[in-house]
Amino acid sequence: MKVWVLGSGSRGNATVIDNGTTRVLVDAGFSSRELKRRLAAASIRPESIEGVVVTHEHGDHACGVGRAARRWGWTVHATRGTVENAVDLDAVDVRTFTSGTTLSFATMSVLTVPTSHDATDPVAVVATDTASGARAAVVLDLGRMTVPLRNALRDVEVLVLESNHDEQLLALGPYPISVQRRIASITGHLSNREAGRVARACAHSGLQHLVLAHLSEQCNTPDHALATASAALARSRFRGHLSASHQDSVCGAFVASRRGGRTVQLALAL
Repeated sequence: MKVWVLGSGSRGNATVIDNGTTRVLVDAGFSSRELKRRLAAASIRPESIEGVVVTHEHGDHACGVGRAARRWGWTVHATRGTVENAVDLDAVDVRTFTSGTTLSFATMSVLTVPTSHDATDPVAVVATDTASGARAAVVLDLGRMTVPLRNALRDVEVLVLESNHDEQLLALGPYPISVQRRIASITGHLSNREAGRVARACAHSGLQHLVLAHLSEQCNTPDHALATASAALARSRFRGHLSASHQDSVCGAFVASRRGGRTVQLALAL
């Protein structure tokens, strides 16, 4: 199981999960031209993507879905609430699902888990390779952890987890109080401290990669996010690789070997 974070942040999000025979894209928050460029950096042909799962309707996750799907023939999967509120999905044949449903692809299953965020019906995804059992999860735009989500993440090998803002930098940053409160609310975004708590709750000896994502360009830095997560994981069972994704470059591939096997990481950047 390989995971590439093509880019993550307020200007666009997209993640590829690949088990060698099936490739699924989680979100497409970039233009089709930019998606093609980033996929090329990961040596992935757009036509090889079997489908895209849209986690929610916000533009930084969904703005490129419609055009890319029409251009490359992708199957689009989204909740009905996402479809009804996304700008460009009305012209696409979307397979709607109820949050909590497991989607079936050729050699991969994708569990969708409801999340707490200020969107209509947002989800996180947990993909499982049907042959090896290796699992990878993408959890972005999360206001708070829930018991069902924590249970779903309990034994993943690769976890892409939001670590949006440093609380002090948010308070001192350029946003008005109303926006600060929305970001910090239970339907907003995880702070570094809260992401550390989630990571610690999900940490286990088989977690091979923890990738911090959706870092705010105004109210966070990779150093802040990594330091906070590292401190939170210091006495946990986590023995994998901790890294931070970027808005403007491709990160990965993060490779999950078969359960109990050796982990490998390949570095890639635009």
